Amino acid sequence: MVLFLLFASFFSCDKKPEYKEIETSKSVFLSGELIPDSHFLGDKKCKECHQNEFKKWEGSHHDKAMQIADSVTVLADFNNHTFTSQGVTSNFFKKGEDFYVNTDGPDGKNHDYKIVYTFGITPLQQYIVQFPDGHYQCLRTAWDSVKNKWFDLYPDFKVVHSEWLHWSRGGLNWNNMCSDCHSTNVRKNYEQETHSYNTKFALINVSCEACHGPGKEHVTAEENLGEKYVANGSFQMTSDTAPKELVDECARCHMRREQFSEAFNFEGTMLDHYYPQLLEERLYQADGQILDEDYVYGSFVQSKMYQNNVTCTNCHDAHSLKLKFDGNKLCAQCHVAENYDTPKHHFHPQNTESSKCINCHMPGRYYMGNDFRRDHSFRVPRPDLSVKYGTPNACTGCHKDKDDVWAAKNFTKLFGEVDSVHFSDKLAPGITMQPGAHEGLIDLMHDKQQPEIVRASATKALSNYNIPSSIQEYLNLLKDESALVRGASVDVLSTINTKDYTSYFLPLLNDPKRTIRIKAFFGLAVMDESEIPEFYKESYQKVKKEFFTNLKTNADFVGSRIKKGDYYNKKGNIVEAIKNYENALAIDNINNQIRINLATLYYNNKQYEKAEKAFKTVIEQEPEYGPVYYSLALMYGELNRVDDAIAQLKTAIKVMPDNIRFYYNLGLLYDKNQDLKNAEKTIVAGLKIDPNNESLLYALAYIYSKSSQKEKAKNIVLRLIQLYPNNQQYRSFLNSL
Repeated sequence: MVLFLLFASFFSCDKKPEYKEIETSKSVFLSGELIPDSHFLGDKKCKECHQNEFKKWEGSHHDKAMQIADSVTVLADFNNHTFTSQGVTSNFFKKGEDFYVNTDGPDGKNHDYKIVYTFGITPLQQYIVQFPDGHYQCLRTAWDSVKNKWFDLYPDFKVVHSEWLHWSRGGLNWNNMCSDCHSTNVRKNYEQETHSYNTKFALINVSCEACHGPGKEHVTAEENLGEKYVANGSFQMTSDTAPKELVDECARCHMRREQFSEAFNFEGTMLDHYYPQLLEERLYQADGQILDEDYVYGSFVQSKMYQNNVTCTNCHDAHSLKLKFDGNKLCAQCHVAENYDTPKHHFHPQNTESSKCINCHMPGRYYMGNDFRRDHSFRVPRPDLSVKYGTPNACTGCHKDKDDVWAAKNFTKLFGEVDSVHFSDKLAPGITMQPGAHEGLIDLMHDKQQPEIVRASATKALSNYNIPSSIQEYLNLLKDESALVRGASVDVLSTINTKDYTSYFLPLLNDPKRTIRIKAFFGLAVMDESEIPEFYKESYQKVKKEFFTNLKTNADFVGSRIKKGDYYNKKGNIVEAIKNYENALAIDNINNQIRINLATLYYNNKQYEKAEKAFKTVIEQEPEYGPVYYSLALMYGELNRVDDAIAQLKTAIKVMPDNIRFYYNLGLLYDKNQDLKNAEKTIVAGLKIDPNNESLLYALAYIYSKSSQKEKAKNIVLRLIQLYPNNQQYRSFLNSL
């Protein structure tokens, strides 16, 4: 039947290494208690003692992260200004002191919407509208506060009102996409049954206490003790915070990540609340450079600066967020100017844009239309990798009239051959699936000198190769000292629907990091609770609570509903799995990856009409998506609807003419219909694309043998024997002819 796309096809491993349990000095389970809003006293209270810090913070991006919309906070032109993009016309106007927009809503028709909040200040300001059931939505049209004009955040991307990405739906929903990082002490409070929110926060913006923690205990102790007061360590992000710990604390908001706790309550560490997005296609370049928005953390932790304990506040003022120095003086804090801020190093005219360190070592990209953000991986330009893998480089980023070959040649001329191996030399070919590149990924996985995020990303990337022997590599990494690596290994092994690895997952129920415990629990879904060993039962129940809290917290995301469906599918509860996949489609009705997987579940549950309808809906919405015709054809074939299956495969070949598997299956279907002429014609057409394809050659020999073309069959089998001399089946076939 159709391959269920969420599960990889691995083989079990015979040898099981001894698992060394992760040692912890105390209970790893956190209270999970939420902090009352009354414990956050507000920036005015902080100002009483910390006037200098307050003065720097006031007016900063953190201060202005979110504000009530009024005549002071709104920067945009609402004087009956009309803006049109992607066929949608929006009119911005005022009613008395209130600000409004007339634009397309979730029904595709224009309505008046009142602006209730502003978001940010520069280089853009967004505007938030209140919807029913506690939903708050961010407009797709924003204000360019530098050029003073309205603009479309995604000018080249048309979104219709029924899509999840429409501004009135999930893609620009403030409650789940924005609130956790733009306000203080946020509790999302989502209820799936009613698809409603009751989101709360203590303070509207990123206040002092958003970073340092609630001030009540500190202020009460200081007021009671006066001069006898001694800091008790209740605050985060202090001058005593270690560099990497500080990066993790900033990363809570400055990284692309998945949330695992109900709400951030300052307990534990970053990985008790969030797990970062790894370096994967569509989000990062193959070599780890930024592609989609990563919010800095994912790039910075790749850098040698991070590895050498450079932290955020070495470059940025902790309160104003501004850079501490202008130009190359910032880098010269550590890198001696005489060695680097000179044409002898950068080979460009001094005191020009070309001579700035950041333009070679921190190239950037525009996000949200006009927001230029720099890559914080601080890497040496590698045009040689650009030539091999199509990754960008700073050289041709500036010299737009030149190509990567020119850049690589001139780089070598100026700096010589690259004399050290950077992780990208192994990651880029691995991500782009170059032949034999899996060995480089394995090297990265085990090289503890490499950044953790690189090791974890290599671990995840290796799974794309579906190499049975790599199972052993993953099992070994389940006890790695890096939580990121453990998490990536669990994720890969959890996609395999088998009980073979549960004995390795069980110790991770006591992992020091909540994110890893939850991932391990998902991997254990193939076990019944009655099968859990007595030693782990208490931990199992605690992590079960963490797991379902995670699912409930993120139930407004499609991915969480899919994961819940996956969980029940691993449990063998196909009815509940279907229910959760249907719930996922309820909030993203055009997500056809969900629909294809759901169609497979329908088929497995013998709901053939629903399966067929789901496949046909995908075809209707994405007629150029070849694999769906193939999946539907396989289902028809198993239902003995051979003519229907043939029709679907013929269409699949038209859409994806280079997919060899389509020719193979179509040939077999023609054979099943005793149409040997079309069977031969189809297989021959496939062999024109891949002349040495083993499956096609064997199928053609079989068809020739059935149609009394013995000599042709013998010639094909002799070719198979030449290509695959160790296959005794082909010699037996030849003897039978």
